Amino acid sequence: MKPRLPVRRAILGRKTYEAPAEGRFGKVRLDFNENTAGCSPAVVRELARLSPKLIAMYPEYEPSVRELARYFGVRPSELLLANGADDAIRAFFDTFVEQGDPVLLCEPTFPMYRFYAEIFGARIRVCRYDSDMNLPLAPVLAALRERPRVLFIANPNNPTGTLLSRRDVETLLKAATHTPVVIDEAYVEFSGVTMLPLIRRYPQLFVVRTFSKATGLAALRLGAILARADSLAYLRRAMPPFPVNVAALVAARAVIRDKRTMQRYIREAIRLRGWLGEQLRALGIVVHPSAGNFLLADFGPSGPRLFRRLASRGFLLRDRKSDLGTGFVRISIGTEPEMRRLVREIRRLRRNRHA
Repeated sequence: MKPRLPVRRAILGRKTYEAPAEGRFGKVRLDFNENTAGCSPAVVRELARLSPKLIAMYPEYEPSVRELARYFGVRPSELLLANGADDAIRAFFDTFVEQGDPVLLCEPTFPMYRFYAEIFGARIRVCRYDSDMNLPLAPVLAALRERPRVLFIANPNNPTGTLLSRRDVETLLKAATHTPVVIDEAYVEFSGVTMLPLIRRYPQLFVVRTFSKATGLAALRLGAILARADSLAYLRRAMPPFPVNVAALVAARAVIRDKRTMQRYIREAIRLRGWLGEQLRALGIVVHPSAGNFLLADFGPSGPRLFRRLASRGFLLRDRKSDLGTGFVRISIGTEPEMRRLVREIRRLRRNRHA
């Protein structure tokens, strides 16, 4: 007999979000945009120094917030830490969105925006990227006239790799006089373009950052929201008192002190992103320009069979047929040996596709 529980309609009407995260160890993991080179050795050293007593206590945030604020180039009052970028995104719904309120998304994009919009029972308004993976600026500006409660834009966008210029973002901000604009900069280290300098000029601008990509701390779950202090004060009211664990704080401070390791990884990822694009285009595969640590490619009708065969050989890619169509796949940029192995396998399988 099913339990008779007062479950919200928004929950009853949706499926459980199940990320394909299990059974991946030992495989070539090019599906989650992770730093497959691993985190800085400094992180491991600092985590090993955590004492039993420190682990047993609730964490203190002020020293870490001060140091991370300096790293981001903001004041401590302009920084709010969260349990990963997913938790940061949820804070905007907790703060601004009532059931039935309109939320504006530009899809395809990071699925957690829609995930939370559905859970909160929001009314989702969608503007779609065009076939060249450009953000439809005019439709977004038109939709902002309806004063949606939040606009989410990933910049660079995942999975398209699209990068909006500061000029375009300012155009949106000037139109969004009554709408919080969340610019998710999960891949900013690979694009070099940030909207952080604009936060004091536009009180409706919120920038989200993560330590899961370039810094290689995905397992520790640390995100950040950066905005004007008076705007950020509203989100603080919606956050629990201890959202971030002490291991994440220690690791974040270690990784930003070891800038050399992070910069070396970023340079290599950008180089390999260009190399992989050249290799795939030489095989006749359509590859879209990307400003992230991934590429979006269109393998055409034969793509799904190729992806299955790659998976059976331990190469994990992110199939995007559900939101872009058959043959589209997002490929994370891994290490050079991983990239070379992938290209060799793609060539081999395409040669033998009729075998």
